[in-house]
Amino acid sequence: MPRKTTKSLVRDVEPDRLYNSQQIAKLINRVMLGGKKQLAERLVYGGMQKAANKLKVQNPLEVLDQAFKNVQPYLETRSRRVGGANYQIPFEVKGQRQQHLTILWFVAAARDRKGMSMEDRIAQELVDAYNNTGAAVKKKEDVHKMAEANRAFAHFART
Repeated sequence: MPRKTTKSLVRDVEPDRLYNSQQIAKLINRVMLGGKKQLAERLVYGGMQKAANKLKVQNPLEVLDQAFKNVQPYLETRSRRVGGANYQIPFEVKGQRQQHLTILWFVAAARDRKGMSMEDRIAQELVDAYNNTGAAVKKKEDVHKMAEANRAFAHFART
């Protein structure tokens, strides 16, 4: 496999049934365990509806979009060996990777919540991300702080 992602390796995901959105389809696929897609769909759709009701917003898709915008990273660090030392070099995150990290952090934050059903966890994490709080937003802020702290090594970046 090539080290860099090529266009041929990126697979198209069919949009979901209810909202016709690829982003929701990717979220459903990330939530899914053991090939149980209908269960994952029910959990995601239910969580989105509960979050929209709690925030008093008509369209659950707006809640999801705003929540994901608040979780989306713009910078990350990558390790690079230069002259016998490893440096954390900040890089800009773009496109596919940005969306991937957003969904990954969101689902991980929802799974880390304990004491409630997965549908409630998704709903609660959506509400928190919408309000710019919560574990997924904290993860983004930590990654940005790390990138900002290592800004001095940005000249090592290869473009």
